[in-house]
Amino acid sequence: MSLDSIFEKLAQGRKPQPTGPVEYVICGLGNPGTQYENTRHNAGFMAIDTLAAELNVKVDRLKFKSLYADTVIEGKRCILLKPSTYMNNSGEAVRDVLDFYKLSAENLIVLYDDISLDVGRTRIRRKGSDGGHNGIKSIIYLTGKDNFPRVKIGVGAKPHPDFPLADWVLSPFKKDEGEALEKSLENTAKAVRLMVQGNIDKAMNLYNS
Repeated sequence: MSLDSIFEKLAQGRKPQPTGPVEYVICGLGNPGTQYENTRHNAGFMAIDTLAAELNVKVDRLKFKSLYADTVIEGKRCILLKPSTYMNNSGEAVRDVLDFYKLSAENLIVLYDDISLDVGRTRIRRKGSDGGHNGIKSIIYLTGKDNFPRVKIGVGAKPHPDFPLADWVLSPFKKDEGEALEKSLENTAKAVRLMVQGNIDKAMNLYNS
């Protein structure tokens, strides 16, 4: 086999790199480390992993205090982002990536857990306050903006009012919640596809539950 043929085969097996300006950052919130995998607070990371699997990309490049992937969603060049800063400092990663690509908050979509929604439910919002979520609080504080779209992923309420919140959000999903969780993660990925096309109203109509 000639050298040219070898290079041609290698090129065929390599996915083309996205070109043009980055238009959106899709950021899932969570905590790095195997001890936090599959916990309720990592629903945002799970949503990014679901989206990445559908797109056949790996979120494994290191930059912006994060793991990230550079990909294309519905014709738009997008960054998939999983901050490595731990939840309470998520804004550091978001600020860095927005500054690097010179993007405004409207071009950021954040995916994260919400204890006010049952497992299986999702809720899309154009903007809003932090709602007591420390990851969102950090993003709003460090970017100075709250006008970024977000998808809230239901992780269920505390089993009783006295149950410590930190213990609840850092607890794993139960086995019988798996099917509902999977459905909400799939719906989140579908919503993101619509949102990057500017169809947030359609996403709300279809996936707010």
